[in-house]
Amino acid sequence: MSDSIANNIHLIATSYFGECTFDDSYGCSIWNIDFDNLKSTNKLKSLIEESLIDSLKIHEKRLTHVRVSVRIKQEELNLNEQSNRIKKRVDINVKGKIKKIDEDFSYIEHFFIGPLSY
Repeated sequence: MSDSIANNIHLIATSYFGECTFDDSYGCSIWNIDFDNLKSTNKLKSLIEESLIDSLKIHEKRLTHVRVSVRIKQEELNLNEQSNRIKKRVDINVKGKIKKIDEDFSYIEHFFIGPLSY
């Protein structure tokens, strides 16, 4: 069950609103801000947290007491010996309780934005 919940969270986090034709509300606002270099890190963090919490409340009914924390930091990526690139790394931590078995649940993922990549 934990794997299924984790896969759903990953899909929600990496889908843009309207991508899944069965439900326009399935997804997260990360795609809306993927190339936004003007917003502050704190503003981006808040937008992602709020969007994920809202989507998880609607689309992941197996969890209760959902808490989402997001950390954004700049990271230098070595593409090859002659080229480096600085991207924003988004660390997502989702915690909650699995309703059916009253067990703690934790999910951690990171990816880069601008453009989104793993």
